[in-house]
Amino acid sequence: MCAHIRAQWAAPGQVKIALACWVVNMDTARYFGDNPPAREEMRLPPEGTAEWDEELTSRVIGHLAARMNALATALPTTDEHLTITVPLVLT
Repeated sequence: MCAHIRAQWAAPGQVKIALACWVVNMDTARYFGDNPPAREEMRLPPEGTAEWDEELTSRVIGHLAARMNALATALPTTDEHLTITVPLVLT
């Protein structure tokens, strides 16, 4: 799994958090098992293996929203991210 997180000022005392999660398809069993990939296989390009996972992104941003006391529900962006606005807490 891969994730991209952006944070930016939304208003005084508020931060906007944008999150996108992707799932990368690869045979991890080959890496952890007794049959590692051949040297040639390790050089294969990863293009096309990652797909945005909207359900996973929604679940993760939901957990962040709960932990960070989001001010509203998550909203989509135009670039496959979900965004929440949270209060800025300085410690």
